[in-house]
Amino acid sequence: MMKKLFAALWIIAFAIGVYGVAERTMVGLRATGLTSYVVWGAWIAADIYFIGLSAGAFLISSMVYVLQIKAVERIGKLALFTALITLFMALMCAWSDIGHMARFYEVYVHPQFRSMLTWVLWLYSAYIIILISELWLALRPDLVRWSRFPDIRGHVVRVLLLGHTDVEPTTLERDHKRLRILASAGVPLAIAFHGGMGALFATLIARSYWFGPIYPIFFLTGALVSGTALLSAVTAFWWKGQHGDGEETVVFLGRTLLGLLMFDVLLEWAELSIPAWYGVGPEIGLLKVILFGQFWWMFWICHILLGVLIPLFLLIVYPRNRRRIGLAGALIALSFLSVRLNIVIPGLVTPELSGIQHAYLSSRLTFFYFPTAAEWALVLFVVSIGTALFFVGYHYLPLFEPASTPARGQGAHMQREAI
Repeated sequence: MMKKLFAALWIIAFAIGVYGVAERTMVGLRATGLTSYVVWGAWIAADIYFIGLSAGAFLISSMVYVLQIKAVERIGKLALFTALITLFMALMCAWSDIGHMARFYEVYVHPQFRSMLTWVLWLYSAYIIILISELWLALRPDLVRWSRFPDIRGHVVRVLLLGHTDVEPTTLERDHKRLRILASAGVPLAIAFHGGMGALFATLIARSYWFGPIYPIFFLTGALVSGTALLSAVTAFWWKGQHGDGEETVVFLGRTLLGLLMFDVLLEWAELSIPAWYGVGPEIGLLKVILFGQFWWMFWICHILLGVLIPLFLLIVYPRNRRRIGLAGALIALSFLSVRLNIVIPGLVTPELSGIQHAYLSSRLTFFYFPTAAEWALVLFVVSIGTALFFVGYHYLPLFEPASTPARGQGAHMQREAI
């Protein structure tokens, strides 16, 4: 029954998403609520939201392949695959926001390295290469074993193996070393590219709401919180195990999520409370927009209630309850989009020059912004595509197999199995 309901919801989301793609294709950015003043909107917010999920999931995978923490070794490949899918979703959103979508290659052909955006996109590219390479190395020993299946799984994994079916102990040891090297290199890269997203906002000196050194830190802690929350939900609800298998992994993720969420809330409290203390300064108008303006519900209901208070209650009161930890993770992961919207939108809807909104009158010269139906629809399309890709991997890749650490004689045993 639940599978049918989920399938029905996915079909509806995909159908609505097709409408958003059609609108974007036919009329371009006129399908959005963007104006000459508000140049970033829901798609950029969704972009940094999915990037955060990717970076957070990747950093969780480093607990397996760099720190070798046993409690999470079973989800190393799942974390890498989740990071790859959410990164693809982020790129879809960013690509949709480009005025001339066919010109995306210009950043590689004619880069401007004084631009933070250029650095971010080049770091994206390096991150994608490391992520794909690391995931392939992590999956390869299990793919060799799965390649003997006569069904479609066997055909799929034989293609993915690219002819590399050697599972001798020396080969597995070499792959394991390469995997650890890539994971170690990927940690600073993930920090750099997502911290760079924060720096992209923080270096915009003309925007007082964004201009500050703490933004890269906000983006990193947000990535850790949202990425860990997503993995907690996925592990709790879709773990392929029986008889309590995976319970300790979910509990460990729940404890980690609780600590990260409390630290992130502390940073947010410091960021909001200090400029609000005396109620003066350029930031106070922006804070009023966030806390009591047109998007008050996004902060108080979507973020604070659904993304902080309820998850804190579930994680503190039920620290070992798998379903409640999964629910807390799902609430945080889903509601974190409101955090990203509260970063992008308030920084643009408040005039930096007082009275400029009255100097020129035009439908495109307004500081009011709310995402249009086409914008929400395209985000739904991205979510539906990402969800479909995840479930393809869930069914046809060995994402939940134990982490393959080479041991003496293991290669010969796997080779016999594959024959």
